[in-house]
Amino acid sequence: MTEDVRAPDVKPPPERLYGRQRGHPLRPRQERLLEEALPRLRFPLEKAGTPKLGFGKEPAQIWFEVGFGGGEHSYAQHNAHPDVGYIASEVFHNGLCSLLTRLVPVEEEATAPIPDMLRLWDDDARILLKAMPEASVDRLFLMFPDPWPKAKHAKRRFVHPHNVELVARVLKPGAVWRVASDDPTYQAWVEEVMGAQPYFDAPPPVTERPQGWFPTRYEAKAIAAGRQPLYWTFTRR
Repeated sequence: MTEDVRAPDVKPPPERLYGRQRGHPLRPRQERLLEEALPRLRFPLEKAGTPKLGFGKEPAQIWFEVGFGGGEHSYAQHNAHPDVGYIASEVFHNGLCSLLTRLVPVEEEATAPIPDMLRLWDDDARILLKAMPEASVDRLFLMFPDPWPKAKHAKRRFVHPHNVELVARVLKPGAVWRVASDDPTYQAWVEEVMGAQPYFDAPPPVTERPQGWFPTRYEAKAIAAGRQPLYWTFTRR
């Protein structure tokens, strides 16, 4: 790409954007899910160059979610769009286990059938996005990401001038990038970054979850706490 991203003057993102990968200690069932089920559902990095071959059957489109949290949104999108190859990315082990629990029956971690059209990525999402061809993804989701509210941590936010260019490279023209956040600092940051880039049409956010956007536990917590989520739809030019 040759366009110049004129955005906030911040340092390039670090080698990894996330902090810890585990919260509370995992139960034996969760450990088995990570050891036995996750490898069977992990998107194969060697297929990134031809990503439609990374699923059990060839998808009509490829959608990518960055940081799926508890997995509610990924699971709902996968069920609502069975012809879409869905890549759900998350590094936090407790979140991975939450989604794996929905997908894999108890005591069948190593043998249960796995969905053809849903794959997980348990490393930095940028590694896989960088390995995928230009214009190979039809939709990307960033739902209630960690806001990294301190100014010194701004470089860890996924909405970042350098990452915007990466997302623009991998999305097809006309593809949509959906972003949601309830954090005022992050909301202002998204407006600043996306208002200064040349790759996406960036209309103002809406305050009601649009049709086709599925709820998450983080959205529910935000509303219960009196915080106002904002929902953006950015379209690749």
